[in-house]
Amino acid sequence: MRFISVFILAFSLFTSHSSYAETYYVDDIDSQRGSGTIGDPFRFLQQAIDYASDFDTLIIAEGEYTAIPSPFTENLCGNCEMHRTEVKASTGFSIRNTPLTLIGAGMDKTVLITNAGYGLYIENSTPTLLTGMTVTGGIRDADGAATDAGIVARRSRVTITQCAVKGNTHRDTSVVVGIGGIFGREGSELFVIDNLIEDNGWDGIALYRGATAYISDNIIHKGRGVGIGVTWDAAAIVQRNRISGYWKGIGSFGDTRVVARENEVFDNLGWGIIATGTSWMDAHDNIVARNGNCGMAVWGSDCEGRFTNNIVIDNGWRKEWVCPCVGIWAYAEDSLKQIELRLSDFEISYNNVWNNKAGDYQDLPDLTGIYGNVSTKPEFSNPADSTDFRLKPDSRLKDIGNPRITDDDGTASDIGPG
Repeated sequence: MRFISVFILAFSLFTSHSSYAETYYVDDIDSQRGSGTIGDPFRFLQQAIDYASDFDTLIIAEGEYTAIPSPFTENLCGNCEMHRTEVKASTGFSIRNTPLTLIGAGMDKTVLITNAGYGLYIENSTPTLLTGMTVTGGIRDADGAATDAGIVARRSRVTITQCAVKGNTHRDTSVVVGIGGIFGREGSELFVIDNLIEDNGWDGIALYRGATAYISDNIIHKGRGVGIGVTWDAAAIVQRNRISGYWKGIGSFGDTRVVARENEVFDNLGWGIIATGTSWMDAHDNIVARNGNCGMAVWGSDCEGRFTNNIVIDNGWRKEWVCPCVGIWAYAEDSLKQIELRLSDFEISYNNVWNNKAGDYQDLPDLTGIYGNVSTKPEFSNPADSTDFRLKPDSRLKDIGNPRITDDDGTASDIGPG
């Protein structure tokens, strides 16, 4: 992961809102209440949150902060067919109607143990910043309609950077879904940058019902569900993330809009990247390797977009489950001829599709040598490291990519991540 300038810009927005904003301190040194000063810090995080006013900053010392869960009934459901559905859930730490900045001592030093389905719940709080902490220890709600996650945001603009959301593995066996990583709900705007999202019980990052997100430079590893799922009418820019160990990698569902670029999607159980429903997806310059079934998929006849400049290799190592064990699959109820015509609606060009177990294409013509697609061993720079996808300087995939895309130095684009 890398620290990027977006965080600096975001932080400046937080610190410029009010000259009257205060800074309070939180430290779990004993069981006293404290007053929030550096010499007498608040001992309990929720106490500090409740005391703070708009645009205040909480400096949270190294330590463990344990939430007392609260029952929560919401009249909207993030992922139900009927949006206006009552859902029973629980919250751990809650930020409501108060934009705040929470700064921990470091990803593995300040630890929030939430004991709830909606671990750190943020509602009507724009802007809010979270950095330098771990969010863990969620308890799955019994209501399967609850969108449980370590961090859940609704109607808020939230920046989350240099945090870990991990270890939210508790399950209620009466429901299929578990606890995810970071979920954006109704109208939220998320900036999820440079985080570790690992070992959770459901989707790594999920967007529902009008949420938008910029998702960049995260490691999303080891969970059930989808690494990054964009659903309903949400929209996202998804770039430079490493997604592995999930059931599925990146998906655009429903009526969503997704740009997915320079991601590394590998070693997942099902598909790597999929566009379905009436969504629009532009997936380019990604590496899609060693996923259990297919690498990339267009599922249905109503989605639009393009797959271009991607490396799609070595997929299909397990028994067919969610798609055939091929490189690129274009499934629809239409005839093959109709799918061929549909290539004008969903462009598949300038990809390297190679060494996939059951073939490189299914329900499509073999596109090798057509529209710039090739099929060749990609020649990575460090073959001894199976997770290092950098191309050798003399790789055959250099400078043969989509001519409408150029590298940073203005030269012809490569196939695969830059």
